[in-house]
Amino acid sequence: MAQPAGTFSSYDAIGNREDLMNIIYDVSPTNTPVLSALPRTKATATNHEWQTDSLAAASAANAVIEGDDATTDTSTATTRLGNRTQILDKVAQVTGTQEAVSKAGRKSEMAYQMEKRMKELKRDIEAALTDNGAFVAGNDTTARELAGIPAWLTTNTSFGGGAGADPVTIGSTARTDGTQRAFTEDLLKAVLQDCYTNGGEPTLAIVGGFNKRKASEFTGNSTKIDKSEDKKLFAAIDVYVSDFGEVKFVPDRFSRARDCLLIDPEFASVAYLRPFETIDLAKTGDTVRKQILAELTLEMKNEAAHGGVYDLTTS
Repeated sequence: MAQPAGTFSSYDAIGNREDLMNIIYDVSPTNTPVLSALPRTKATATNHEWQTDSLAAASAANAVIEGDDATTDTSTATTRLGNRTQILDKVAQVTGTQEAVSKAGRKSEMAYQMEKRMKELKRDIEAALTDNGAFVAGNDTTARELAGIPAWLTTNTSFGGGAGADPVTIGSTARTDGTQRAFTEDLLKAVLQDCYTNGGEPTLAIVGGFNKRKASEFTGNSTKIDKSEDKKLFAAIDVYVSDFGEVKFVPDRFSRARDCLLIDPEFASVAYLRPFETIDLAKTGDTVRKQILAELTLEMKNEAAHGGVYDLTTS
């Protein structure tokens, strides 16, 4: 069959209106579980400091002779720690014309771009908090950087063989990656037991997508549930009930996929020297520029409250 001669079709027309939906579809992930879970506190200097302490070991031999003179127990000094604040920013620039023309999916181009920049900034903060990076003091030519969670943990850790090692000096050196191995229930249990022994009670297990799947394969002493009446098979583990408390498994797209971070939100926080703020930048022509900025750091109140299962396979 062929189109009859002289037929005017949509291929010939130049006046047809475009079919552009007034919606913008964006599936980019924006969940930031660590940033959302940690409480917020205030920093007052670029080197944010705090103190940690611990009790003397328990002793069953603490027995005193009747009538004996009291003896003085040795006091120990607190430990002073600190992390550097990191400045993170995003900038949007839009021409006057683009702001004025009629647009699909948004009324203001600048408002839309700033909304995107805020989401991007939160993702960057999540990545910084969970990164295995030591703090950088910075100078006039080097940006300050905060030390992420893996650079703080030494007491309750499990890592692969080879070169795997804890940070030499917490905060100021990163941990060394070792040989990767499969994530197993025994590895998790061992670190949770270490946390318990040292006074910690982590409630969050931050993992990548692959190791969230591996955790759902843990058998424990339970059986997967098949609800035939609504055609659902429950094959995922979201809360792991261990001998030492409940731990919620949360997948994180922006943490290191080879790490399982066991976090007690009571003993870590995000300290803001400058909370999120929007700054109108100087106008130099027919454009508008805005900057969104925050300055913050990770406050690791006591690293013994947390744990890390490191060097996990990711595929």
